[in-house]
Amino acid sequence: QLQASGGGLVQAGGSLRLSCAASALTLSQYSMAWFRQAPGNEREFVAAISRGGTVTAAADSVKGRLTISRDNAKNTMYLQMIRLKPEDTALYYCAARTDVTGGYSRRAHDFQYWGEGTLVTVSS
Repeated sequence: QLQASGGGLVQAGGSLRLSCAASALTLSQYSMAWFRQAPGNEREFVAAISRGGTVTAAADSVKGRLTISRDNAKNTMYLQMIRLKPEDTALYYCAARTDVTGGYSRRAHDFQYWGEGTLVTVSS
């Protein structure tokens, strides 16, 4: 129901834009987030966004470089990634959670729907 795309191989300092498209879900009803998992590491929070897109949050390690956004008319969420670093290399997952508060969550276990992930590899 969620499909992440846009990953690839990029040199350090480069940019990518990830997309997360939904089928059978109306994303305007869900707050959403991006998580990532590097080899040998646990899944970690990257960024989150409220249902309407007015409230966002990001992990300290990505602030100023990775920006979450959404276009509910297109039923799609995005992660704009700039000034990429080798430590950003990971499988990136998008996730959606039912929300009635207008807020967001950083906790993976709060999310009911997950995409398959898209691989981002940053070479030094």
